[in-house]
Amino acid sequence: MFRPKIPTMPTPTGHTSPPAVIEPTEVIQHAPATASAPAAQSPSRPVLQLSPGAVIALVGSGTAVVLVVGAVLVSMLLAVAITGASVAVCALVIRFLITADAKRR
Repeated sequence: MFRPKIPTMPTPTGHTSPPAVIEPTEVIQHAPATASAPAAQSPSRPVLQLSPGAVIALVGSGTAVVLVVGAVLVSMLLAVAITGASVAVCALVIRFLITADAKRR
């Protein structure tokens, strides 16, 4: 019941014929290459040249990106920490209220 049924290869039934072979009727002759064409050279990419001002701008922008990403990550960590502390305080207050209510009864 739980065993898969594996299909078997079908066996051909009836008359089978071999595949037909199509022979070309005309032969195409290519002209022989007497002179080889010069190989096309790929254009060389221009070398990136940076001026000292551009280097300073790149370093400054990279530093700014790192500082912004760091500030965002630190603020997210701080938000998680504050949320955890507030949840802990709420849990303590609720626990105190439940135990105080139980003592009054």
